[in-house]
Amino acid sequence: MKLAALHWQHWPHYKQLMRMDKPIGTYLLLWPTFWALWLAGADWPAIELVLIFTVGVFVMRSAGCVINDFADRKVDGAVKRTQSRPLAAGKVSAGEALSLFTLLIVIAFLLVLLLNWQTIALSFAALGLAACYPFMKRYTHLPQVVLGAAFSWAIPMAYMAILETVPLQAWLLFFANLVWTVAYDTLYAMVDRDDDLKIGVKSTAILFGRYDLAIIALLDALFIAILAYIGVSMALFWPYWLGLALAVCLLVRQLYLSRKRDRDACFNAFLNNHYVGLVIFVGLAISLL
Repeated sequence: MKLAALHWQHWPHYKQLMRMDKPIGTYLLLWPTFWALWLAGADWPAIELVLIFTVGVFVMRSAGCVINDFADRKVDGAVKRTQSRPLAAGKVSAGEALSLFTLLIVIAFLLVLLLNWQTIALSFAALGLAACYPFMKRYTHLPQVVLGAAFSWAIPMAYMAILETVPLQAWLLFFANLVWTVAYDTLYAMVDRDDDLKIGVKSTAILFGRYDLAIIALLDALFIAILAYIGVSMALFWPYWLGLALAVCLLVRQLYLSRKRDRDACFNAFLNNHYVGLVIFVGLAISLL
C-alpha cells in the first residue's frame, strides 16, 4: 500500500477519520496522563509539560483512530455503527489514510523531541502499540488488553519526563489504567458483539460471554483498589478520596445501565467513563494544592 497525497477538500473526512467530532477517546487518554503528571512530582507540573502531553495525547489518539479505520476498512461496512466511516464509505482512499497517519506520527515525534532522551526512547513503544492494536482483533480475543497498554503508555512517559526514571508507582498506575481500559472497552465491544460474531472479529465482549458484566465489575474493583493503594502510600488528602468515591458511584451506575446489555445502554455506560477519569483527576489535583 502506497502513501497518497492529502487533499484539502477532503478535510471534513479527515476530521472524521481522526474522530475530532467524538472526543471521548481523547478524554480517556488525557485523564490518566494528567494523573501521572500530577502524581510524578507530587505537585502541579510545569505548564510546558502539561501542554506537550495534552497536544501529544490528541495527536496520538487521532493517529490511532486513523490506523484503526485503515485496518478495519474492509469490515466496517458490515457493522451498523461503522458503515458510514470515510474509508468504509469510499470517501477517502487507503493511501490518504496512511499519509494522514504518517503526518500525525511525525507531529507526535516532534513534540516528544522537546522532552528528555529517556522519554523519547519510551515513545517508540507508544508508536508500536498504537500501530499494532487495530490488527489484534483478528488474532486474539484480547485486543482490549493491547488497547489498555496503548492508552496507558503515556503514564510511564510522564514519570520519565519528570523524574528521569519510572518507579513502581508508575507501573501500578499503568496497570490500574490498563484494567480500567479493558473494562470500559468491553462495554464498547458489547455494542458491536452481534456484528463482530458474524464477521469473525474478536473481542473481550465475545470472550467473556455471559460473564461480561461480572468480569467488568471485578476489573473496576481492581482499578479502584490500586488507586486507593496509591492514595494511601502518598498520604493524599480527602479531595482525592471524594473523587475516588464518586468514581465508584459512576462505575456502579454503568453496570446498572448495561444490565440488560442493550446496545445504546452499553454505549452510554462506556461514554460515562469520561466522568470517572475527570472526578479522579479533580480530586487528585485539589489534594496536591
